[in-house]
Amino acid sequence: MIEWVKGMLAAVTMEQVIVQAIGIVAMAFNILSFQCKKQRSIIVMQFFGSLFFCVHFYLDGAMTGALLNAVAVVRALVYSNKEKLKSDHVAWLALFIGASIACYPVAFLWLDAPTDKWYYFVLELLPVVGMTLSTFSFRADGAKGLRLLWFFSSPLWLIYNICHHSIGGTVCECFAIVSILTAMFRLDRKPKEEPTPELK
Repeated sequence: MIEWVKGMLAAVTMEQVIVQAIGIVAMAFNILSFQCKKQRSIIVMQFFGSLFFCVHFYLDGAMTGALLNAVAVVRALVYSNKEKLKSDHVAWLALFIGASIACYPVAFLWLDAPTDKWYYFVLELLPVVGMTLSTFSFRADGAKGLRLLWFFSSPLWLIYNICHHSIGGTVCECFAIVSILTAMFRLDRKPKEEPTPELK
């Protein structure tokens, strides 16, 4: 067992360490984002998380993930400037959903995503669906709705990250699910109504 671990560590290159380190930085931004009280603060933190994940996935050869995170960077910029860019307009929603869907064929046709196994076509579709859900979350009414939609998006990204051996991405989605649940419990629950005192 010890020899197996030594062999695994010996096979790790400095490039792989850097790639995983970038993913871990991205992870930190995304996890912390869900503890923010304001929707704009969540989006700004997601901007930096997406930026680092874009680089991480590109260097790791996970092209669909890289493309989707590039779209997520632009999306965060737009939705964090609602007043200036009128991001509530349905045209922005259609644009980002269309861009997310377009990432799927682009990854296979131009960026050499693997096609030798049938399940790659299913695997690369998972983050596209996840991205679409999270795009709808940016139009949600407040942080509560954003967290709810993101909760359903995270498991799809989790499977994708595990299959692409992304340590930062995998840990990020695990923590994101826990973080979202924690924030839902801490911030989104309705306060218990105090019993009305009986009049004597």
